[in-house]
Parts: sequence; C-alpha cells; structure tokens
Amino acid sequence: MARLLKMGPSPHVRTSETVNRVMYDVIIALLPALLMAVYVFGIQALTTTLIAVLTCVLTEGIMQKIMGKEIDIEDGSAVITGILFAFVVPVTMAYWIIIIGSIVSILLGKMLFGGLGHNIFNPALVGRAFVQASWPVAITTFILDGQAGPTMLDAMKRGLDGTQIAAGNPYINALLGKMGGSIGETSAIAILLGGAYLIYRGQIQWEVPAVIIGTVAIGSFLFGGDPLMHVLSGGLFLGAFFMATDMVTSPYTKKGQIIFAFGIGALVTLIRFKGGYPEGMAYSILIMNGVVPLINRYTKPKMFGGVAK
Repeated sequence: MARLLKMGPSPHVRTSETVNRVMYDVIIALLPALLMAVYVFGIQALTTTLIAVLTCVLTEGIMQKIMGKEIDIEDGSAVITGILFAFVVPVTMAYWIIIIGSIVSILLGKMLFGGLGHNIFNPALVGRAFVQASWPVAITTFILDGQAGPTMLDAMKRGLDGTQIAAGNPYINALLGKMGGSIGETSAIAILLGGAYLIYRGQIQWEVPAVIIGTVAIGSFLFGGDPLMHVLSGGLFLGAFFMATDMVTSPYTKKGQIIFAFGIGALVTLIRFKGGYPEGMAYSILIMNGVVPLINRYTKPKMFGGVAK
C-alpha cells in the first residue's frame, strides 16, 4: 500500500511515444503527396524536395553546433521542415532560392527561438513568407504539362472556368493534383490519405482540420463561391492536416485548438474573397500562430483546488 501511494517528481505520465516516432510518422504521412507530386510535376519535384531537406538538416546541425547544443538532427524535425517548405513552393523555383528559403525556415523560424519546441511560428511557413516577400514572381509561377498558367484559385478569382486551365473535370483534377500549384499541395486525396494516417496513429486530432475545412466551406458558400473547389484547391488540406496541427505552434487545450482552427478558416475565407491574394492559407496560419499564447492564456484549465480571481 505504501508503495502505491509513493509519488516522485513530475512528469507522472509514462509513454513509449518519442519525438523521433512522432516526426517519422509525419514523414510517412507526407509520402503520398510527394509521390503524387513526382507523378504530376516530374522528377524535379523530388530533386527540389531533397535539396530543401538537405539544406534544412545541415543548417540545423550547424546552428546546434554554434549554439553549443547537442547535435540532434536525426530526430526528423528538420526533415519535415524541408519537405513542407518544398511542398509550398512551385517546382519551377530556382534551386538557389530553395536553399535560401530552407535556411531561413530553420534559422529564423526555429533556431532563433531556441530550437525544437520553442518556436512560435511554423518554420516552413516562415521560409515561405520570406520567399513570397523577396521573389513574388518566382513563387507564383506555376506550370502543368510544360505550360505556365494560373492555379485553380487564381483562375476563380479572375472569373475563369476550371476547364480553361486544365483539361477534364476540375474536381477530379483537384483530387488527383493535375493542376498548377505548389509541389505538395495540389493532390487533395494524397494529403487526405496522409492526414488519415496521422489521425489513425493518434498524432493529430481530427477536430482541427475538420473545423478549418468546414469554416472555409461555409464561408465560401456565404460569399457566393464554390465551396467544394475552395476546399479541394490550394494549400487548405496541406495546411489543415500538417501545419495547423503542429504541436509546438498550436494551442494545447481542446477548446483553444477549436478557436485556433476557426480563426485560420475565417482568415483564409476573408483573404480569398475580400483580399487581393487568391490563397491565404500560409499567412492565416502564421497570424494565428502569433495568437496562440493569448489563446492558451484564456483557455488554460483551472488548477485543481485553485480559487478563481
């Protein structure tokens, strides 16, 4: 009995889950989108992804050495940052820009805050925002079957029909990824498969992507748009399943996560319909990342035995 009542220092939760296991689950979940990207855009999609991953891993290792930290690049976090950064840029982007963007992702998006677990913003999106501000033409030049053209969201914003930018049914094209766009965000079904794997493995909660996608669908309908196409197109699925669910940059309470997800969905809808930018997912996540400390503060559960002020 005395043994049962004995209590040591916290934490008291015991689990076999490790950082490496979580990260490698995410990497596995990203593989369907990568394979589909290679199928649609060719081997250059794989080359771009490998360059981004290698740059991120090397940058993190160098920074850990400079900062006097234990070199722990094998945990997989830098690999994920590299994959996600490559996924949110077009396949036509010059390799030297990929390298700079990857360095910024790790340096400014992660290591500046102290490394894994301390960053406020999603590192890959920090790199993407930097490239967007520095080389706006390069990051908005998309190709499909060797032809340059607008993305589906850009086409809808201009009043074009989906069949005018790609042959075949536009909804099927959006599901399979046969349309212009960034490397890893075009195939909705591939991303959905990866997201389903993460939910099955218990690495993410289904509520966050569901609220984001549902908010955009309802908002698109209210603004007179095509809800299904707005859900399937652009970076909505990629951001909802792989970026908004990041454990470090999202709220830690269920209530906070719902507020966070609704904020992302609402911002995406406003940017797409009332802003000058046809997409909006990256900036919406970054904005809500900045609000996370406030959300955590006001959704923090009351301490057991504590007295409300």
